[in-house]
Amino acid sequence: MTTPLQAIPLTTIDGNPATLGDYAGKVLLVVNVASKCGLTPQYEGLEKLYREKRAAGLEVLGFPANDFKQQEPGSGAEIAQFCSTNYDVTFPLFSKIAVTGDATHPLYRALTEAQPERIGEGPHRARLEGFGIPVNPPPGVLWNFEKFLVGKDGRVAARFAPDIGADDPRLREAIDAALAA
Repeated sequence: MTTPLQAIPLTTIDGNPATLGDYAGKVLLVVNVASKCGLTPQYEGLEKLYREKRAAGLEVLGFPANDFKQQEPGSGAEIAQFCSTNYDVTFPLFSKIAVTGDATHPLYRALTEAQPERIGEGPHRARLEGFGIPVNPPPGVLWNFEKFLVGKDGRVAARFAPDIGADDPRLREAIDAALAA
């Protein structure tokens, strides 16, 4: 049975139609990504996690977004090239979307509605505020590299703050539990 989340139309980074339903039966880690962010090195950990857990049923899905300080200005081709060249990214990437504001993509509206609370919010919010950067109040996406974990059943199982890297035990434990379910 397809969940409403799995039916939302998406576009791959190379322009092909897709949905999360294409990954039915898999555990998904949905991440809004950006190439010119202080958190961009998280691509390395996400790729390592993907390679380690893909055979067990994990898919990492990257959604470039230019919402925060215009840290993802490139075209789809430029983003794909950057990810491949700098981080050897092999996990699926999608076309650039909005994850905040009036133009928020339906996927991110559904994700934030399903899981308004994030795990592991650390010093990132305070750093942003310290730089005078306005931040979204919950349940809005805080910044680049926020992570949503979607279980095999197509439902959002957890949400992790941008501070949480791919090697964080809380994220790893949640992924392992979702894979075992």
